[in-house]
Amino acid sequence: MAVTTFDVSEIKRRMQGAVASLKQDLGSLRTGRATPSLLDPIQVDAYGAAMSMAQVATISVPEPRLLSVQVWDRSMVSAVEKAIRESDLGLNPQTEGQTIRLRIPEMNEQRRREMVKVAHKYAEEARVAVRHVRRDGLDLLKKLEKDGHLSEDDGKRHAAEVQKATDAAVAEVDTVTAAKEKEIMHV
Repeated sequence: MAVTTFDVSEIKRRMQGAVASLKQDLGSLRTGRATPSLLDPIQVDAYGAAMSMAQVATISVPEPRLLSVQVWDRSMVSAVEKAIRESDLGLNPQTEGQTIRLRIPEMNEQRRREMVKVAHKYAEEARVAVRHVRRDGLDLLKKLEKDGHLSEDDGKRHAAEVQKATDAAVAEVDTVTAAKEKEIMHV
């Protein structure tokens, strides 16, 4: 069945999805403080499949600069430890039974600048995702106009709404990124 209507709220929802993804990615960036979301991007090779850390262990923050990873299955401890070591987070796991402790070292100026670059890379990926949503919306409008389901004036009005939503989403990406950059560079 062909789409015969245009809904700008669907476009806005998809753009907000890109912004939410950016916020999650930025939350995993280390700022010198321990946070369970730091381990979110790590995939563990468990039971023949790649699983997220939260699917094989409980992550807690007993101290401001310490993460504790309580692995549920004793046979998975070495796989979790290996995944942490091989991640680019620069963490050195210390295993005590089924518990893995991760000390979060102080960040130096060079590492902070590297983290800012990574944050900007995530932001650019989010902007590209927002632009893809805009392109999809504009393509749909052109198709509806061509098929005679939408007048040219309505198409232009909807295109302006899509552009306004795009500008708002990109502004939010910039705001979130600037806040994270400030947080990373704060000593």
